[in-house]
Amino acid sequence: MVSSVLCRCVASPPPDAAAAASSSASSPASVGDPCGGAICGDPDHRLRLWRLFQTLDVNRDGGLCVNDLAVGLRRLGLHRTEGELQKIVQAGDKDLDGQLDFEEFVHYLQDHEKKLRLVFKSLDKKNDGRIDAQEIMQSLRDLGVKISEQQAEKILKSMDKNGTMTIDWNEWRDYHLLHPVENIPEIILYWKHSTIFDVGENLTVPDEFTVEERQTGMWWRHLVAGGGAGAVSRTCTAPLDRLKVLMQVHASRSNNMGIVGGFTQMIREGGARSLWRGNGINVLKIAPESAIKFMAYEQIKRLVGSDQETLRIHERLVAGSLAGAIAQSSIYPMEVLKTRMALRKTGQYSGMLDCARRILAREGVAAFYKGYVPNMLGIIPYAGIDLAVYETLKNAWLQRYAVNSADPGVFVLLACGTMSSTCGQLASYPLALVRTRMQAQASIEGAPEVTMSSLFKQILRTEGAFGLYRGLAPNFMKVIPAVSISYVVYENLKITLGVQSR
Repeated sequence: MVSSVLCRCVASPPPDAAAAASSSASSPASVGDPCGGAICGDPDHRLRLWRLFQTLDVNRDGGLCVNDLAVGLRRLGLHRTEGELQKIVQAGDKDLDGQLDFEEFVHYLQDHEKKLRLVFKSLDKKNDGRIDAQEIMQSLRDLGVKISEQQAEKILKSMDKNGTMTIDWNEWRDYHLLHPVENIPEIILYWKHSTIFDVGENLTVPDEFTVEERQTGMWWRHLVAGGGAGAVSRTCTAPLDRLKVLMQVHASRSNNMGIVGGFTQMIREGGARSLWRGNGINVLKIAPESAIKFMAYEQIKRLVGSDQETLRIHERLVAGSLAGAIAQSSIYPMEVLKTRMALRKTGQYSGMLDCARRILAREGVAAFYKGYVPNMLGIIPYAGIDLAVYETLKNAWLQRYAVNSADPGVFVLLACGTMSSTCGQLASYPLALVRTRMQAQASIEGAPEVTMSSLFKQILRTEGAFGLYRGLAPNFMKVIPAVSISYVVYENLKITLGVQSR
């Protein structure tokens, strides 16, 4: 039944059927160009769509709700989960009445088939109109997902109707048209990482965006949603971030500052509001840093990658690290300001601009780039380990649990993001600590001018290896709440901005 409604230029139905469908459907307008658009728009094809609609409309109320689709598709031998059917209704429900009328149903099929065409073309590496096991393996490998030839053949068999072990366009479309999943790009859709999670350090490799997201302009809405989520997340965890900075700079063997003692000291010195010192500049730098990083990443992709849409893992690491270095270089003075504002005493500065003016007057322009070298060096271990751990966890989940969908669910996504961010921070933390101490050195009375290597040696000599991890406890304490808050806010902002729900 489903296959028969898809245009293969079949014969016309009887005239009486045409008249009946015309009156029942209130003469709906033609959709697309015959045989050339997403769905053939000739009257015969529209009648076949109408018959499918009537078959699925089990309660005969002129609309397809989730229950109608579940029962109707089951009768046709197609089994979909409730979540998948909800996605179909949400994607096509233009008037937001919770169901699809005939026009919405036709438009959903038309739009969905356009997406499927893009996916089919991206998979068809040989450009011969067919997809084989090697092409599926190559496409997944380009995205950093490794599967065996047996797994690729298993995917093929689920769609291959004629036993050729290749999939042509009709077989691909028949299988996916009433399924909300677009397999390969869905991995990109569901497994966004750096856009969603903000733990206060924007050193991760930027996310990939699908062809559809680029063509529809959804990519910038994802970035805006990610920026808003980062602002809320950083604000909520700002007290822990300030405590981390204080412990990085002031804690030592002689001054063993703990978490409770650190909070008590901050509140006693400046009241509860002092817990958020430095947060303003930390939030303000999200927008320029994210924008510069994304634009740089897109330009570098063209230089390091082939003509494929997505880069391989090592290419992503190179492009992401370079983009991160460019973005960090552009906004680094704001990093120095953030550290100085977090360390300031009550009444020391009247605001960010006053702080910047005083640093410029007393220390010169060079002060705004103190700690620049360890900060740049920290990008490689952070981005590399974060990406490697996240891709490893993602691949393990996809190979073991991804049966009908690449959607990992909220808890798996949060767990993978938390673990990869934690590992990345742990690897780069000594460099981050040295960077912070170099940024703060002028705020410490009588502190001598130090270089990165001399500061490393001094810390190891006076405090041991443990000294390179001062402030690690509050830093790790903020990871789980930061990831959770940024995810929740990101999902809600996506809805507000009209981004299609994942």
